[in-house]
Amino acid sequence: MPEESWRRTAGEPAKRVRRPAKKATTPHPPLPPRAVRNAGKPTSRPKPRKALPPRVAPPAKLGNPQRRLRFGLAIILLFFGVLGGRLVQLQVTHGSAWAAQAFEVRTVRQDIDAPRGSIVDRNGKPLAHSVPATAISADPTFVKDPDGTASKLAGLLGVPQSDLSTKLSRKKNDKGGTIRFVYLARSLDPEVGQAVNALELPGIYTLAEQRRDVPGHDLAANIIGFTGIDGDGLGGLEASFDDVLKGKDGRREFEVGARGQEIPDGYHKQVEARPGQDVQLTIDASLQFQTQKILAETLRDKDALMGAAIVMDVKTGEILSMASYPTYDAANPGASDSKDRVDIATSAVVEPGSVHKAITFAAGMEEGVINKNSVLTIGPTIEKGGETFRDTHWHDTTGMTVPGMLAQSSNVGTITIADKLGADRLYEYQQKFGLGDSCETGIATESPGIVQPPKNWSGPSHGGIPIGLGVAVTPLQMTGVYATLGNGGKKVTPSLVKGTVKDGELDKRSARGNAGDQVISKDNAKALLESMEAVVSDEGTAPTAAVPGYRVAGKTGTGQRVIDDKYAPGDVTSFIGVVPADEPRYAIGFFAHVPTGTSGSVAGPAFSDLASFTLRHYGVAPTGTDPPPFQVYA
Repeated sequence: MPEESWRRTAGEPAKRVRRPAKKATTPHPPLPPRAVRNAGKPTSRPKPRKALPPRVAPPAKLGNPQRRLRFGLAIILLFFGVLGGRLVQLQVTHGSAWAAQAFEVRTVRQDIDAPRGSIVDRNGKPLAHSVPATAISADPTFVKDPDGTASKLAGLLGVPQSDLSTKLSRKKNDKGGTIRFVYLARSLDPEVGQAVNALELPGIYTLAEQRRDVPGHDLAANIIGFTGIDGDGLGGLEASFDDVLKGKDGRREFEVGARGQEIPDGYHKQVEARPGQDVQLTIDASLQFQTQKILAETLRDKDALMGAAIVMDVKTGEILSMASYPTYDAANPGASDSKDRVDIATSAVVEPGSVHKAITFAAGMEEGVINKNSVLTIGPTIEKGGETFRDTHWHDTTGMTVPGMLAQSSNVGTITIADKLGADRLYEYQQKFGLGDSCETGIATESPGIVQPPKNWSGPSHGGIPIGLGVAVTPLQMTGVYATLGNGGKKVTPSLVKGTVKDGELDKRSARGNAGDQVISKDNAKALLESMEAVVSDEGTAPTAAVPGYRVAGKTGTGQRVIDDKYAPGDVTSFIGVVPADEPRYAIGFFAHVPTGTSGSVAGPAFSDLASFTLRHYGVAPTGTDPPPFQVYA
């Protein structure tokens, strides 16, 4: 095959040259060594090959220097143009927005708690008031060393270091922004705030706030209620009068530096808080203390489940004391059970039992069915709707006087009067005396009770309702009935709040006792009270309720309490009385839900103790007359 080789001439590209193939030849014998082969030949050098001219690169094309200059200048102008445009954008177009954002970063905003109004007794003694306290807060964006800062604060604040470290670390809120405010501790003594300020920790602030102080702890706690950590009313009068007590918070804004500390001459704006108003109660703190003491001692001794005791002024309707059992420490409500915080006097509904008989007798007198001298023929039992009602004091069919029926709490006698009166009339007087309506004391959980119209009565209801069974009332409602009798038959509405205090002036809210209707005549009210004095006589059901030196008119009661739509074990025993009976000043009610025991043995002695203290406390002179004589049977 032809062979190929490459031949190149200087300055020309290499060319491929095809050579003819060599012809085949006969092989020669081996050649002798070069020395032998060249022997006898003249010595000569090979003729040198002609050198190729050197390769020369084509000359580079030179650019136009003016063009390069113009290009570089354009780049520089473009750079400064972009820079200038950005500056214009930042300073002119978006300058105000960026300035506002920078100001926002440097500005700290804090609420100024409005001083919460106090709750005071009728004499101005604080039952609940606010005292200065300190809260410690942080802006995590200024906290450079969360762990180190937490270490310095843990001991002062009484908060675990690990918890503080977590709070001081930067976090995002739900909108993706950085959280700039967290509470580290609250309701601290002001001295703690001073110690924290002395540390000068970046991003750590002290805030002045209020802490609710209840100096009496459990004194009137079920009435007063309690507040939350932010000072909002969460129970009792603290909740229902929250808008009056809380005032209006102020606002403080100030500028801070790089360390998160306020700049002395920086931006500062402050709107002062507007204090809340005080609420003055009708409660007498001294009488309240003694009422709670007597109630608690009596109920603990009887293993009672709950109870209430109330003292009312019969002329004004003002509640001078109102105790509940169990109770709690209003200064530390978190340590109590919710059932301990219920105000039993206004919120617990019970069957009144025989204390309700006063309404039946009052209606009978006012409607002319009976008078204080009436004698009715009463048997030992009476049947209503297939149910038999009995007198607890057994007797043959005989004539009984009105005082005698009250003294021995005759069920048959009371039902007989109700039969003569009629169901509609009895229901009318229940309403006139205030049953079924809230007393509107201001306690949010107050119950209106349940009084059924006659169309809803069953057959046995015609026997049970006149004697206080199948009726649901609060202890305060029933005590109010007796206050009306003590007020000459003119309706008094129980009141708990005397008024609100603004700028030192009392804005009266209560004192509405004499604005009510005349439920029964003054003469009938007096006659009924005289008849009920027989109850505390030796022939009556509650001689233990008598008060030495004073005339007492009252009535015992035994009912039941419905819990979760069924009757609870035990009985609700009660005694409600008016003292002094001849010159009425106070209506006093005592209720106790006990496993065992009668009204006379439980509520009677407690009433006597409470009435004795109340009369002495207000300096009421002993009665100068004896109760009228009476006979049970005629």
